[in-house]
Amino acid sequence: MPGMLYADRIGHTFYMPDGALPALHNVTFAVAPCSLVCVVGASGCGKSTLLRILAGLLKPSAGRALLDGSPIEGPSPRVGMVFQKANLMPWRTVERNLTLPLELNGVPRAEREARAAALIELVGLEGFAGAYPAELSGGMAQRVAIARALIYRPGVLLLDEPFGALDALTRERLGSELLRIWQASGNTVVMVTHSIQEAIFLADRVIVLSGRPGEIVLNLEVPLPRPRALDVVHSAGFGALSARVRAAIGA
Repeated sequence: MPGMLYADRIGHTFYMPDGALPALHNVTFAVAPCSLVCVVGASGCGKSTLLRILAGLLKPSAGRALLDGSPIEGPSPRVGMVFQKANLMPWRTVERNLTLPLELNGVPRAEREARAAALIELVGLEGFAGAYPAELSGGMAQRVAIARALIYRPGVLLLDEPFGALDALTRERLGSELLRIWQASGNTVVMVTHSIQEAIFLADRVIVLSGRPGEIVLNLEVPLPRPRALDVVHSAGFGALSARVRAAIGA
């Protein structure tokens, strides 16, 4: 079921051979169940570090991340993660890339295949269950990566620049697809992106991090009505929200 995420005064420092590198400082925010939050900021501001802490892949130097009030202390099937690169196994078909996590956990074959079929339909890849990664476009591969992250039926989905390597038109199309998948799955979603337009189009709330060490300089509600079509980016309200996010990043 969807989860309530909470970042509680999170700070993190990387210790390098030539000294300490502060990445995050005193980051606190909440993500309501079933909501979609985007995190933006300049390169190197700690966005991906924050996401890895929320995923339980990295222990923060200070503060804590919580899911439904319980500390996140390691990876959990309740939290799915999608990276910028799909990282699909080239020798496995789409279906078998999806079912691998379930195979490793001993889930019966019939259930594995049923879950994979439902997710292939959800992400709009009907007819490609038997295709190999080399036969997929970049956008299709990312759909498979999203489906793989959903195979455990997590309540929370974390996305780290999932469309960053795609061309602009494919990126726009997948943004709309992500909204459809999110609304159908009911997940709580946190997504890191460099694109101000993408963040405002997708999110209920946009969090802006300062330059390193990343601190929250803006936590902005996006009051644009849903469902959203791409033409909303031409509205005055969208432009005003973009200007606020851009100013916060520039500051």
